[in-house]
Amino acid sequence: MSGIECKRVLVTGGAGFLGSHLCERLLNDGHDVLCVDNYYTGSKQNVQHLFEHPLFELMRHDVTFPLHVEVDEIYNLACPASPIHYQRDPVQTTKTSVHGAINMLGLAKRLKAKILQASTSEVYGDPEMHPQPETYWGSVNPVGVRSCYDEGKRCAETLFFDYYRQHNLQIKVARIFNTYGPRMAIDDGRVVSNFIVQALRGKDITIYGEGQQTRSFCYVDDLVDGLVRLMGRGPEFTGPVNIGNNSEMTVRELAEKVIDFVGSPSKLIFRPLPEDDPMQRQPDLTLANKELGWRPSTSLDIGLRKTIDYFEEVLKG
Repeated sequence: MSGIECKRVLVTGGAGFLGSHLCERLLNDGHDVLCVDNYYTGSKQNVQHLFEHPLFELMRHDVTFPLHVEVDEIYNLACPASPIHYQRDPVQTTKTSVHGAINMLGLAKRLKAKILQASTSEVYGDPEMHPQPETYWGSVNPVGVRSCYDEGKRCAETLFFDYYRQHNLQIKVARIFNTYGPRMAIDDGRVVSNFIVQALRGKDITIYGEGQQTRSFCYVDDLVDGLVRLMGRGPEFTGPVNIGNNSEMTVRELAEKVIDFVGSPSKLIFRPLPEDDPMQRQPDLTLANKELGWRPSTSLDIGLRKTIDYFEEVLKG
């Protein structure tokens, strides 16, 4: 793209749902992209359409081991992000967040590269403040079944800021809220993919609890734009900054909307709420708007229809 400096950019977890969209955006912006993934939850299919791009390179690697490459910027997205996936091997999940952060920060330090950490709204736990601003320290269970992810990401943030203070590293920390869109894994257990797949198959839709817990759903293109804007900010702004959609709705409302869009005969069935499942989740986007000039622009209706179209194709195949 004319007017933009071509950078060599490393995306860890680049073959995952978010990572594949980020790789695509960076290539469209004219950058040279090195996509690194161990395929624990990512898939070559997510980036297959990029294989012939002259500026795209794919490498199989686990970030819990050191990586020796030459790049200008690093987006550290490597980590399973859905409860089903991160609870499958909780020790490895923590290692990915902590050892992965140490290895990528060490690489950034050696290269004097700018590095962005994909953190999560899970650092807020089951929040006692609503909506959640970045100044809120969270309410997290350190010994629960979700702790491998929640505390792993919190520790990664600690490491990032200690490298910033101790080594003057250029860091960026984004706290990502519920994101959805094409290339979500069909079995990742998240509500958007669960509801759409169940509705398309004509099966009853499973809701945990009474469905009154709230979430705020951000379409993947908006999320990626927020990450790119954050990376592009000067060194004076490190974050952490919330990136997500602040339009809140209940899980039950989402299920009913999906049934309506699909035209499915699915009925709602209710199961016990999982341990430590947060009751409210909504980002305060004041900081993102002020510092990045960013706000989500894709309505839930438009984003859901695109996501439903994607899953229809997947299920046909």
